[in-house]
Amino acid sequence: MSLYDDAVLVLKGYEDQQELRQAYLDHLAAHPDGMWKACRAGHLTASALVIDPERGRVLLTLHKKLRMWLQTGGHCEPQDASLEAAALREATEESGVEGLTLLRGGPVRLDRHPIPPPCHCHFDVQYAVVAPPGAAHAVSDESLDVRWFGYDEVAAVADESVVRLLDATRARL
Repeated sequence: MSLYDDAVLVLKGYEDQQELRQAYLDHLAAHPDGMWKACRAGHLTASALVIDPERGRVLLTLHKKLRMWLQTGGHCEPQDASLEAAALREATEESGVEGLTLLRGGPVRLDRHPIPPPCHCHFDVQYAVVAPPGAAHAVSDESLDVRWFGYDEVAAVADESVVRLLDATRARL
C-alpha cells in the first residue's frame, strides 16, 4: 500500500473533526501529489506530541524556522510506510528519544495551518507518542532547543494548536 493510500484510509477512519477531515480527503483527491512537499497547493504532514504521562509533561521543540515551541513533526518522506511511521520517525529524529510508542487509536487531531513559502499550507495529521521512563532527549539540527514542559505550562509557551493537541491527548489517555 502506498503512503497516499494509507493516508486516505486513516482519514476515512478518523471520526472527529468531520468538516476538516473532509477537506483533507478533498485535497488528496484533487492533488495526487498531496503527500509531498513539492505540492505547492499544500500537503499532508505528520506530527507527534511526545508525552510522559507518569510525570505529567510533554516534550516540545523550539522550531528553528518558526521560533515557536511545537510538537515534533514534519514532511512525509518516500521511505515512510504510513502516516504513523512518518510521525514516529519525526518524533524520534527531532526529540532524540529512543523507544517512543504511538498512543493507540490513530490520529489524535487534525490541524490545517498556513506556513511561510514555499510550503504555503500544511494539512497536519497529529499523533501522540509516549516516552519511555527516564527518556533522554537531544536537540536536532531542526530545532533551537528541546525541553520538557508540565501540562500546566504548555499554554504559556506554545501555540493554541499545541494546547488543543495536548487536551485531546490527555482525554485519550
